[in-house]
Amino acid sequence: MGDAANQRHAVESMVAKVSHAQMHGQPDPSIPFLAADVGGTHARIGLVSGRAGQAVEILHYHRYSCADWSGLGAMLQDFVARLATTPHAVAGARIEHCAVACAGVVLDDVIVNENLPWPVSVREIREGLGLRQLAVINDFQAVAYATQFVPAADTRVIIDSTQPSNEGPKLVMGPGTGLGSAVLFPGEPRARVLATEAGQISLAPGSEREIEILRLLRRERSHVSFEDALSGPGLRKLYRALCELRGVPARDLSPAGITGAALDGSDAAAVEALEIFCGLLGSFAGDLVMLYGASAVYLAGGILPQIQSFLLGSTFAERYFNKGVMRAYLQQVPVRLIEHGQLGVIGAAGWFLDERQEEAA
Repeated sequence: MGDAANQRHAVESMVAKVSHAQMHGQPDPSIPFLAADVGGTHARIGLVSGRAGQAVEILHYHRYSCADWSGLGAMLQDFVARLATTPHAVAGARIEHCAVACAGVVLDDVIVNENLPWPVSVREIREGLGLRQLAVINDFQAVAYATQFVPAADTRVIIDSTQPSNEGPKLVMGPGTGLGSAVLFPGEPRARVLATEAGQISLAPGSEREIEILRLLRRERSHVSFEDALSGPGLRKLYRALCELRGVPARDLSPAGITGAALDGSDAAAVEALEIFCGLLGSFAGDLVMLYGASAVYLAGGILPQIQSFLLGSTFAERYFNKGVMRAYLQQVPVRLIEHGQLGVIGAAGWFLDERQEEAA
């Protein structure tokens, strides 16, 4: 059978499955549905298919810039409209399920997060798209769920271990528009993920310079969190504070501009800001490993893949291990860097499929 015939057969089969499910009120697990990963800067949306306990297949994918859209509902509607021109169009069938991984927490009907450029109402999106079900999971919870399907070859070693353990909780954390963190607990019949707001833990300086920075940050707010330093906006705060401490004017640089100036060495304050950023990240990662008894750490987020070489040469490892008598324990816990990419979409979809199977059992 040729490629065109195979594709036509697949679409016809998909239509038949959707029609049967709509008639009987129960969705077939292999029917495509929407999965989205929504952060403060980008939203990644996919048409996905899969079964519980298995890797998810992304049939169609698009990344959106959140600032260019009036809300998540508008992006999802645009994505659905795009499907009509793809090989995965399902004529006459309506997508009825969607899993959304989103920064923040759900309170009643609203997703609360100060980094999103617009409010998110679960009910409005569900009704606007005519969905039967819209499930919401924390964005880093979804990334943590997806690490089950990430082979070691697709990660980059930041800290290796001579005695790595494949058992035990896996910590997933990283800076982007905010500072995300989640913990994957392996188990049967399925893994569980703890979503955390660890980024809101009070910032703990580890040097005299960091104490000086903390004093400056406390002028703006009484509670200074790790996210106030370990995020895109946090990197800008570090840079401005260091310019003040150095007695030099701060340039109006974006987080990407600061990392660029640090990597090429053109701005001494930017170099110091990125050095402190990496040191604080190592210290925070070590704290969370001890808190959750983690057996491995996965670093994610939008910033770290861009500064991998700088991170490797920074004080990240020194601060990670600097936990007194717990140093020997931390030396057994490897740290790896993963590209965020489509992981949030994969994790949201995998979590949704497993949740639906468990509810049906």
